[in-house]
Amino acid sequence: MPTKNPRLNVVLDESLYKIIEGLAKKEGKSMSVVAKELLEDAIEKHEDLLLSQIAMERESKLKHIISHKEAWKWVIQLTI
Repeated sequence: MPTKNPRLNVVLDESLYKIIEGLAKKEGKSMSVVAKELLEDAIEKHEDLLLSQIAMERESKLKHIISHKEAWKWVIQLTI
């Protein structure tokens, strides 16, 4: 039965192929599923890195940094 999901063909070197093949056998999954999960993990880590870089840039531009204690004091005052 054909799938509606897009497909991607990738050429791997022998060592990478063997790693994915071994993981698939160990986990009882298809090589395709293992490769998909590895790609998802890599993309998530890449996004985390980019967001971290954005946060560091913003932090470097701050003129006044509020301490944790000051921030909570401000939050508590808002709720009163």
